[in-house]
Amino acid sequence: MLQNYRRYALERLSRIGPKYMPFADVATADVPLSRLLRLSLFQVTVGMALVLLVGTLNRVMIVELSVPAALVGVMLALPIVFAPFRVLIGFRSDTHISALGWRRVPFIWKGTMLQFGGFAVMPFALLVLSGYGEAVDAPRWLGLSSAAIAFLLVGAGVHTVQTTGLALAVDLVRREDQPKVVGLMYVAMLLGMITSALIFGALLEHYTPGRLIQVIQGSAVVTVVLNLIAIWKQEPRDRMRAHSKAPQKKFNDSWRAFAQQTGALRLLIIIGLGTAGFGMADVLIEPYGGGVLGMSVSATTRLTAVMALGGLIGFAIASKRLNRLDTCPSTVAGLGALLGIPAFFAIILTQSYMSMSLFAAAIFFLGVGAALFGHGTLTATMRAAPDEQIGLALGTWGAVQATAAGVAVAIGGMMRDLITAWSVTGQVSAGSAYLPVFAFEIVLLMAACMAMIPMVRSPGRDARPGHKVTYHQAKTSFETH
Repeated sequence: MLQNYRRYALERLSRIGPKYMPFADVATADVPLSRLLRLSLFQVTVGMALVLLVGTLNRVMIVELSVPAALVGVMLALPIVFAPFRVLIGFRSDTHISALGWRRVPFIWKGTMLQFGGFAVMPFALLVLSGYGEAVDAPRWLGLSSAAIAFLLVGAGVHTVQTTGLALAVDLVRREDQPKVVGLMYVAMLLGMITSALIFGALLEHYTPGRLIQVIQGSAVVTVVLNLIAIWKQEPRDRMRAHSKAPQKKFNDSWRAFAQQTGALRLLIIIGLGTAGFGMADVLIEPYGGGVLGMSVSATTRLTAVMALGGLIGFAIASKRLNRLDTCPSTVAGLGALLGIPAFFAIILTQSYMSMSLFAAAIFFLGVGAALFGHGTLTATMRAAPDEQIGLALGTWGAVQATAAGVAVAIGGMMRDLITAWSVTGQVSAGSAYLPVFAFEIVLLMAACMAMIPMVRSPGRDARPGHKVTYHQAKTSFETH
């Protein structure tokens, strides 16, 4: 009786999945949805790390610990030192030969250890910066340098885990299903961000330095556990690869072949502009809510959940559209960039109206726009890449995105600090220190939209009525536009 009920429940769930999750039909008999969902746990840990770094810690360091926003921005930008290596990591995971016959798993595990190491160092940095307990006499430079090391380690781990984890997920499915599995992985990351933001917000309702340190320590343990569960028996062991004597491909040759594709350089420029446009305010959104709108640590942490919820909806919309190979990914990405422009205008208006509801709505639509833009550009990158260069393509997209986001975050923090210094003289209000950054992001998103126009083609132009577009046709259309 119980077995019949379980079978009935699973059948119902399998019917509901593709209807409400456009990427759920990527599952097959060989790669069931449960396996893909388990693999997606690595994205949950990535989301949790992003909430801590970009959400909770940057607000605490700027508002509660009085660390200059420019310095926090530089700390958040430190992972860009490692970001360009995502291209090399993706290439190495494409060609890696190990005695166990794995390609992706060794890199995921190394990235996990880097994340754990960063979370292990971070509590000591916060102890020194806050003067909590016996650290009251420790020099402040020690806390700042330790925090920088912690941010760098966590960022390096996130880059490594995400690049090779996505490549592993793509390896498991058919070529035409790759955009859907990428959508599933990113939805898992957003769900991880939402859950983490809500949990962290509840735990930090009554903020103390000690409570924050406990949250970070718990995150370190959860990261290792979830990533171990995620990679368990996921990648097949290829013993033929382990004993292969074939000459290794050279990175320079592979990169040159990828970069010489028609439209590749324009696409990378678009990714950089759009990512900077959406990401420059990452270090400022929560301090703006706390310092200008008077929101608490718990309330600003929940803003991350609001943005992630918007991103979840955006990825669902993008996945549903991109399931059709005749849908131009640039159209989806352009819609996301356009959506971000009025969202930033709304954030600028919140200073005049002091409306937290308007602020939350703007953050939500920023999440939707960023998800549409990210999924669209990632799909365009993947469709342009040959089968043997999927890891390289994912690494290139991630490297450009992370580098642009890191540089933008650092510039945004510096702009805020410079204007704040002027505000001390009474020339501008304290709240106005954030507004030029938001306005500059609007300009960047407009530039991304302008650069994207030549790449956008009419829906269905490659398809006759009733004719299903093949992957080769969609790829050819991208390369010619």
